[in-house]
Amino acid sequence: MTAVCTQLSKISILEHVWIPLSDGIRLAAKIWLPEAAPLKPVPAILEYIPYRKRDVESVGDSSTHGYFAGHGYACVRVDLRGSGDSEGVLQDEYLRREQDDGLEVLQWIAAQPWCSGAIGMMGISWGGFNSLQLAALNPPELKAVITVCSTDDRYADDVHYMGGCLLGDNLSWASTMFSYNSCPPDPELVGDKWREMWLERLKGSGLWLEKWLRHQHRDEYWEHGSVCEDYAAITCPVLAVSGWADGYSNAVFRLLQGLSVPKKGLIGPWSHKYPHFGVPGPAIGFLQEALRWWDHCLKGIETGIMQEPMLRVWMQDSVAPTTKYTRRPGRWVAEDAWPSPKIQTRIYRFHPGELLPDNDLASPQTLTIQSPLSVGLYAGKWCSYAAPPDLPHDQREEDGGALIFESHPLIEPLEILGAPVVEIDLASNQPLAMLAVRLSDVAPDDKATRITYGLLNLCHHRSHQAPERLQPGRPYRVRLQLNHIAQRFPAGNRFRISISTSYWPLAWPPPKPVRLSLFLEKSRLLLPVRPPRQSDAELRAFKEPEGAVPVKTTQLEPKIQKWRVIRDLAADTSTLQVVKDEGVISFDQIDWALGSHCREWYTFQGDDFDSLRGETIWNRSFQRQDWSVRTVTRTVLSADATHFQLWAELDAYEGDKRVYSQDWDFSIPRDHL
Repeated sequence: MTAVCTQLSKISILEHVWIPLSDGIRLAAKIWLPEAAPLKPVPAILEYIPYRKRDVESVGDSSTHGYFAGHGYACVRVDLRGSGDSEGVLQDEYLRREQDDGLEVLQWIAAQPWCSGAIGMMGISWGGFNSLQLAALNPPELKAVITVCSTDDRYADDVHYMGGCLLGDNLSWASTMFSYNSCPPDPELVGDKWREMWLERLKGSGLWLEKWLRHQHRDEYWEHGSVCEDYAAITCPVLAVSGWADGYSNAVFRLLQGLSVPKKGLIGPWSHKYPHFGVPGPAIGFLQEALRWWDHCLKGIETGIMQEPMLRVWMQDSVAPTTKYTRRPGRWVAEDAWPSPKIQTRIYRFHPGELLPDNDLASPQTLTIQSPLSVGLYAGKWCSYAAPPDLPHDQREEDGGALIFESHPLIEPLEILGAPVVEIDLASNQPLAMLAVRLSDVAPDDKATRITYGLLNLCHHRSHQAPERLQPGRPYRVRLQLNHIAQRFPAGNRFRISISTSYWPLAWPPPKPVRLSLFLEKSRLLLPVRPPRQSDAELRAFKEPEGAVPVKTTQLEPKIQKWRVIRDLAADTSTLQVVKDEGVISFDQIDWALGSHCREWYTFQGDDFDSLRGETIWNRSFQRQDWSVRTVTRTVLSADATHFQLWAELDAYEGDKRVYSQDWDFSIPRDHL
């Protein structure tokens, strides 16, 4: 739990400030100011996101930005165009319009009498993305960035596609934004024009999933906003942060390798959350660490942060598999550079059922695998967004539908840090195929905990820009890099590679059942082995989490988090049901109640690849005294061998009256997918 810090300077809070843009649109901001800032200007910190400063993010915002303001920074929290209380329409992620607006916001902040002219940007997820994207435009006001749970590569390492495979989170995330975009501004802040603003959003935001499904390769659409296209464009210092339970940890390593500016990396055991709220724990005093960064970069104070190791990560200990951890055991370790010259590559060869050291004789055998569609029901989500029960369960549930290769029990502990790699010679009996590879920690009682994994659309094995259909029966050599991880395998445990031809619903399978032939003679696993060091025990300890006093809320209806696998053996149907119900929350000081309820279903029947179906329903409600608004969004995605079928509906109500309704119906060709 984050402790409330009482040693803060007095601040003032500007609840609603309009920032005018050159095209006449106004963006809504909430500003926290040190009391003395109007007479003695201070550096500013900008967070620029679409997640509603008035309600959804207000508790975290007040704790975080109130803390920074209490330590001498002006904090500006801005709703993107078309979101929260801002005017206009939000039509997609990371548009050039969003970036241009952000540049104007930076100029506006720098021109305020309370700002010294030096600005830092920070954010988690969307705010982490656009912090990097604006830094790549090199605005003179922007002096440093903290990017949390974000990516430098919008195609290869985001919520949409992974290894060229369509992620199930592409549907759930699109549905989340579909719902967000249907929400009204607060009439108390924007006045009588709230209804006009709301209807403009409802009519103009569109169905983003349709756009994303029409870009199945790495093209200009995804290259825009991917700072990996030109790391040299970023000229200010960058602190990159993520967690092992998050979907974005790989980007930290690429940024450390690619950027030529002062840079630091931090990865804990956390899900998609700021580290001072971090779950699984241990959470850390992240705001204190951020202050050291800001003080150094924005105030020129020597805090010692740049003399510390470039990368600090949580080396996870072995745990039994479960879908939710309160805390992951482990310890902090550090590297002075990345890639680290102190990490060794250890090679293991594939033998039938075994992983053997590289000096053993190669196996000339060929093994085949054709996985059932049920492999993946226990995989969890691509990204654990807030640590509900969405982490992978015991992998024994999955391994019956996979080829497994397992080490002998370890004689001594083994620690890895980095990205394991598999190099496999294979052939497919179909022109479209995918490869899913998992690395698990297997305990003496045979419980298997997934440590990391990777996916590859085999049509993309040479290029994400120009995929090629496979020639059935032709051998290919493929290289699949798994997600980065830091993990300790204790003596007596084994590590296991599991290979399957599908991984639903984490990723959409190929259009037809696939049988892969694996040629073992030259196939191998490369592990990034990190020998333990005494210097790890000498690392400076992180402080306990702190924050300012958050806004007061009351939970009117309870939260419900559920994750169910339902197998109807009579009908031979399988369903993964996800319940993410935030209940109803009252924001006491503004007489405002927010309801948020989500249901997701991912289904299939038997081995029928045409039966795959994902469905999401979001209900959101907003209420104050005699005023109420609610919206319902529903999205359904299915596919046959040649097309994705996308259907969606939106209904909006003012009181009991439906004031807007729209349906969408698209058939989108599958392209090497």
